[in-house]
Amino acid sequence: MELGGYDKIHLFDCEWPGAWQRESDHFVGGRELVCIDLAAPWRVGLSICYDLRFPELYRRLVVDLGANILAVSAAFTAPTGRAHWELLVRARAVENQSYLLASNQSGWVDGVERYGHSMIVDPWGEVMARVEEECGWAGAELDWSHLQLIRSKLPALANRRL
Repeated sequence: MELGGYDKIHLFDCEWPGAWQRESDHFVGGRELVCIDLAAPWRVGLSICYDLRFPELYRRLVVDLGANILAVSAAFTAPTGRAHWELLVRARAVENQSYLLASNQSGWVDGVERYGHSMIVDPWGEVMARVEEECGWAGAELDWSHLQLIRSKLPALANRRL
């Protein structure tokens, strides 16, 4: 059953010594923010890979569209994954006081080593479940009262001015 679809907004166009990748040579970036509704009160904001580096996307999903769960599906490489994956995943959860479900490819895909380390992070930035580099799945119980407690004790979303 399909609940919704999302087209990646931020395309990965990067060049570095000896290598380059230009997703825009093959794809057109999406233009729409997408949330899907699960059982009340859960609303999931969707994103893909490079989107994780753009905090304004996640802020709009939460503030403008009411997401309280953020989901990112990714293919971070081993070098960028080691340096930034967990940092960015936890930051997006904390700054938006939302749960974050982050799946990342692992192993070798099309000759490129992927980082793995899929995880579920709570609104306080705590990793609730993790799958390191092996294939598998992670599960965690999302607690609405925990999310509400964090948002009430540290009302960053309510106190924002921009």
